[in-house]
Amino acid sequence: MRVTQSMLSSNMLRNLNNSYGKMSKLQDQINSGSKITRPSDDPVVAVKGMGYRRDLAKVEQYTRNMITAGSWLDSTDESLNQVGEQMKRVRELVIQAANDTNTPEEREKVKMEIDQIRQQIQDVGNTNIGGSYIFSGTNTNQPLFIPGGSGKVVDPAINGNAVNIEIYDGIQIPVNTPGKDLFKNIDDMMGKISDLLGDLTKTGEEIGNMLGGVSSSSTNDDITTMHNKVLDAQADIGARQNRLEMMENRLGIREVNVTKQLRDNESVDYSKAITEMVTHESIHQAALSVGAKIIQQTLVDFIR
Repeated sequence: MRVTQSMLSSNMLRNLNNSYGKMSKLQDQINSGSKITRPSDDPVVAVKGMGYRRDLAKVEQYTRNMITAGSWLDSTDESLNQVGEQMKRVRELVIQAANDTNTPEEREKVKMEIDQIRQQIQDVGNTNIGGSYIFSGTNTNQPLFIPGGSGKVVDPAINGNAVNIEIYDGIQIPVNTPGKDLFKNIDDMMGKISDLLGDLTKTGEEIGNMLGGVSSSSTNDDITTMHNKVLDAQADIGARQNRLEMMENRLGIREVNVTKQLRDNESVDYSKAITEMVTHESIHQAALSVGAKIIQQTLVDFIR
């Protein structure tokens, strides 16, 4: 086979172009810090990278969801803590009013404070976080207490459903405490206490029965029972807060692992890339030098 000058030139140019391409790719890797600058550089690496980025996007979404869930649980716990403190005060007032030596004026003062506490608990029942009423079940756009009669009543349209937020793959946590039954029972009890205090024919013993455990005639809506229900609700919130904290730790570990996998998948090995770059530059310079000697550049060189 006869090797012509044209063949030599074409081969040399093709090899030089390949060399330029390899050096350009290495230069891009070193500059960007990534093994690939476009999917076609390495489809396998690109596909894996897309999967890792989807995982990180999910981690970010779950993190935002956990912040929202934590806000709901913290607000609910604080609100119920306020109700619990008010229940303690109600108990003190009822003990005070259960004395038959109280004058009508003294009972009226106690009644006034009971009514104020009742309104305060109603306000707590209408706690709103970021435009959502946290005790209204899934009716988060509606307040729990609405105007009715001479004051406020629990909206009968409110449901007792849970508001669930996804905090991990396939894992949801209820972030609310449906307050319809709890707050209605407390409000009804407060109304009974107020009515008893306002009825001067009622004895101190009848008022004291609202404390619970005083006599067999005590109703299930007494102060002790209601306070215990508030404490039970707070204990349930505490359990959910603990679970949320554990899931936050689990999510943090997942983020670290996925970030490492993404880095290992795409990040360039600088030592290796620089070594290859130097090697290709040496080969490229040698190819240029040899090509310059093989290929005659002028007619004079050819004649010589």
